[in-house]
Amino acid sequence: MTRRTVVFDVGGVIVRWQPLQLMREHLPTVAHDDESARHAMTQVFQGWEPGADWLDFDLGRVEPTALADRIASRTGYPPAAVASLIAAIPEHMQPMAPSLALIERVRVAGHRLALLSNMPQLYATHLEAAHDCFGWFEHRAWSGRLGMMKPEPPIFDHLRDALALDLARAIFIDDHLANIEAARALGWQALQFRDAAQCEAELTALGWL
Repeated sequence: MTRRTVVFDVGGVIVRWQPLQLMREHLPTVAHDDESARHAMTQVFQGWEPGADWLDFDLGRVEPTALADRIASRTGYPPAAVASLIAAIPEHMQPMAPSLALIERVRVAGHRLALLSNMPQLYATHLEAAHDCFGWFEHRAWSGRLGMMKPEPPIFDHLRDALALDLARAIFIDDHLANIEAARALGWQALQFRDAAQCEAELTALGWL
């Protein structure tokens, strides 16, 4: 019988992703409390809406230096501070111990592992080189390498085809509801991640662990 497959998102699921902290550390003149940090986060990432500068970075269409120039020009934020923010993110994204323990339990249960992540190629390459856990995954679908991203259907279809998945025997885990809804609309089983304990409990209840 075909093994079942668990597909994980990365940022906020496997590795730490605390953008408000990043804003306060690297843009302190404009992000001096939580409210101003949230505003700065909106300015920098633009909600990852179509045409957003950071979305182009996630898709591999712009390099870090050009990205910093675009954000600084658009926002008026200090160019050096924006460049510092961009450069700091790879080290910020440290694997979270509870998530690694969960993934190990999924491995022990005999399931195949895959990744599906909106991630610039530069950051994806760093994560793969810096953390052995990324070698556990049979296939890694990074937006920056594929030129496609969630929640659009092509990246889900890519992973389905690359692993010859039977979607009845696969489940996708992500922290963003829009991605969960997109996956379900394409016939995937999907589970929204809040923390490792909640995710493990739901996988257990569904008969995956």
